[in-house]
Amino acid sequence: MKTNVFAFAAIAAVLIPSALFAQQPRPQLPEADYQFTVIKENPITSIKNQASSSTCWCFSTIAYLESEIIRIKGIKDAAQYPDLSEMFVVAQSYKDRADKYIRLDGDLRFGPGSEADDVLHVIEECGIVPQSVMPGKQTLPNHGEIDAVTKAYVETINKRSSRGVSTTWKAGFDALVDTFFGTAPETFEVNGKTYTPASYRDELGLVPGDYVTLTSFTHHPFYKPFVLEIGDNWRGDPSYNVPLDVLMSTLKTAVEKGFTAAWGSDVSEVGFTRNGVGVLVDMKAVATAGSDQARWVGADPAQAQKAPVEIPKEIVPTQEMRQEWFDNKTTTDDHGMQIYGIAKDQNGTLYYMVKNSWGESGKYKGIWYVSENFVAGKTMDIMVHKDALSKDLKKKLGIN
Repeated sequence: MKTNVFAFAAIAAVLIPSALFAQQPRPQLPEADYQFTVIKENPITSIKNQASSSTCWCFSTIAYLESEIIRIKGIKDAAQYPDLSEMFVVAQSYKDRADKYIRLDGDLRFGPGSEADDVLHVIEECGIVPQSVMPGKQTLPNHGEIDAVTKAYVETINKRSSRGVSTTWKAGFDALVDTFFGTAPETFEVNGKTYTPASYRDELGLVPGDYVTLTSFTHHPFYKPFVLEIGDNWRGDPSYNVPLDVLMSTLKTAVEKGFTAAWGSDVSEVGFTRNGVGVLVDMKAVATAGSDQARWVGADPAQAQKAPVEIPKEIVPTQEMRQEWFDNKTTTDDHGMQIYGIAKDQNGTLYYMVKNSWGESGKYKGIWYVSENFVAGKTMDIMVHKDALSKDLKKKLGIN
């Protein structure tokens, strides 16, 4: 093949600066001495571990719905808390996505990521089962193989679709998923009573239609639903768009009233530490305090021991900032978690208590304290029960 020198030079001009930019070090801030006081804490179930799987969307929403069952049923004894099967939902989601992928001639992202409303679709259409009934076939999820194989499978079927699609491809795909995750039971017993997945859902008091997803961006009108433009929203679920102050007041009031929330957010920020804290760090303030080395790799440990590390100054996000960050892709759809409580630090700053799905990791054994500023700036969306909304907001959104 003849090499086009000019084309190569043009490509290099684009790619080389990008590569250099991508290799710049990520700032690592020394850990501040946080002291948290709990203001409100709603019940949650035990910390789970999604391990080597991209299923935060399921773990976080199942965690949220388990707290909803506790609230709805008025369960007081932690020994009676529900433990629902994540893999029941994940397996069905794979099957539904494969079907849509083929119907759309491959014009759909096919991968393991998804969002909270996906869980509601599965529960509404198929029901739910306890973890003990369908625990999955791995002690800890490791989905590299199934992700690669299922993607290759549907891509192969799609490439051959011009010749016609067989009537058996779906059965083959479903068998592959069932082999990896386990087969969903038609019936099962809990405390001596026989259920189907649908009747068990109803017994738990879960009504998928009672849940709403809220977001806040200016490229669509407020108080109207729109389909959030993120790749993992493969079902095309709409979110209600509300102003930022309404989003934040709704969340705070919901937690204060005993509700929790499923939370989609960006955790690639330097202030979202791997040790249980999330703050929206003002890097300009950090950059002016100390050396360039301290800015990029943290302070010299010898120096750090001389005085306590102060809590970093935060950005106070605005509606305009949120939109800019979403538009320029510095706010990304990274991770799903559950917001379940409110706390404050020693300076009186408000934090939300967050249940993660990375096992009992970090300083707080799987719990994160995320500042109100971080939630305001980096929330992609939240899911709450419709009863958590004010009467005025329900009226504006047309929700009964």
